[in-house]
Amino acid sequence: MSQQNGFHVAVVGATGAVGQQMIQTLIKENFPIGKLTLLSSARSAGKTININGEDHIVQEAKPESFEGVQIALFSAGGSVSKELAPEAVKRGAIVVDNTSAFRMDTDIPLVVPEVNEADLLQHNGIIANPNCSTIQMVVALEPIRQKYGLKKIIVSTYQAVSGAGAAAVEELMEQTKAILNNESFETNILPVKSDKKHYQIAFNAIPQIDKFEENGYTFEEMKMINETKKIMHSPDLHVSATCVRLPVAVGHSESVYFEIESDNVDAAEIKELLKDAPGVILQDDPENQLYPMPADCVGKNEVFVGRIRNDIDEPRGFHMWVVSDNLLKGAAWNSVQIAERLVKLGLVK
Repeated sequence: MSQQNGFHVAVVGATGAVGQQMIQTLIKENFPIGKLTLLSSARSAGKTININGEDHIVQEAKPESFEGVQIALFSAGGSVSKELAPEAVKRGAIVVDNTSAFRMDTDIPLVVPEVNEADLLQHNGIIANPNCSTIQMVVALEPIRQKYGLKKIIVSTYQAVSGAGAAAVEELMEQTKAILNNESFETNILPVKSDKKHYQIAFNAIPQIDKFEENGYTFEEMKMINETKKIMHSPDLHVSATCVRLPVAVGHSESVYFEIESDNVDAAEIKELLKDAPGVILQDDPENQLYPMPADCVGKNEVFVGRIRNDIDEPRGFHMWVVSDNLLKGAAWNSVQIAERLVKLGLVK
């Protein structure tokens, strides 16, 4: 694969679900690639990935793999990022990391391009891609924060199984078939593969995503709380989250309650504001039962918003429903968008 004036791009974790989406998204969005290097763990090295009829052999990711690489998209787990991202930076690459390894580091920007693109100007070689559920929420809320101020967010998420990886999706499918056929089945992955207990996800809802912290919140919930404050540069913003895994393959949904600082605002004004918001598609027509659903957002880059309404008791309170493809805007597309903005801002050497 060669393009004149293109960039040398590496994808780390190229055989994983998000890595595959990153590759597809780079191609679909016509990112200017001069050379594409596909990297993975030793276990997956040697596999072949066909891109536009051309076979690419996946290589084992090592420090020397990044010689000459200008942009490296990482999605191979936090331990890999911590080990190899600094090595890539040493060799001149800008790293866009899709793990939680660097998100809360004070000197590393955590970026959603529609919200805080300017933070890219402060990067020191590594840019963190936020958590999937955080990304879609802040895309929907940022235009509201800018115009009316934002005081409080309470979010409940309904997250797809693909957020836990391809093996979790396979387990969902196997369990569903087994239950429909009245057969026995195994529970090996959800809610957390490394935790003590595992539960069925088929025909179920699991109110645990990631491990529990001492404060009773899960790591996923704390990610949403802390990342939202960092992305919006709002340390005093009140944020609370409850994260739930549902038997949906792709597409995270969120019920978001928020309170604004302005008085005398109604839901119609919020809808009008979001109609033209970057990266947002408004689907809000209750009379015709139009609202976002995960089945309709799969394969789409945007964040879909609907069910916007005033709270009945709190005059500054509102509710809305937010849905997005967690593998695209929640991961691969946001990473590629960051790469695009780095190029646009002239930050890639």
